[in-house]
Amino acid sequence: MSEHLTVVDHPLVQHKLTLMRDKGTSTAGFRRLLHEITQLLAYEVTRDMPLTTTTIETPMEEMESPILAGKKLALVSILRAGNGMLDGVLELIPSARVGFVGLYRDEETLQPVQYYFKVPKNMNDRLVIAVDPMLATGNSSVAAIDLLKEAGATDIRFLCLLAAPEGVARMKEAHPDVSIVTASLDRELNEKGYIMPGLGDAGDRMFGTK
Repeated sequence: MSEHLTVVDHPLVQHKLTLMRDKGTSTAGFRRLLHEITQLLAYEVTRDMPLTTTTIETPMEEMESPILAGKKLALVSILRAGNGMLDGVLELIPSARVGFVGLYRDEETLQPVQYYFKVPKNMNDRLVIAVDPMLATGNSSVAAIDLLKEAGATDIRFLCLLAAPEGVARMKEAHPDVSIVTASLDRELNEKGYIMPGLGDAGDRMFGTK
């Protein structure tokens, strides 16, 4: 993927995102919609995965047919909200390896604090897709990508539901080689670092922890 930012404007993505933004949507509904929209976004983020061929037999004849090449993809959830996007991608790519980066945002400084890190081996041989519903200030996302690169990852993509211009700029400055796929580039961040108009706190809405 060459472009730094891809906004997926597919009608189904935009429709489901509207339902997710609505504050009247239930926790169960929010989770289901996130699962569905993630699958549609995953289609875009994996668009140019490398293929090779294999010989198979159809009921009619033998043929050379395309199949994914190389090591299994690594899917990395930025905890905790990233977990809401994991299953959607795993349904499409069940053989993917899964990693976790635990970061929380210090409410005073808005800076990320690491508390957990566990990723698959051979990260340098894998396409790595990091998932987090929100790209807000970009601080946590940049810190997560820093850690993935330290673990050897060289081909990284970032998949999110919403992005703020500030977060996109921060990521581009720190990691210009990491492409971002999102359902929407929203207007701005407010003074507390929340995306506007946004959808509130994705983790709270997903897990019902308001």
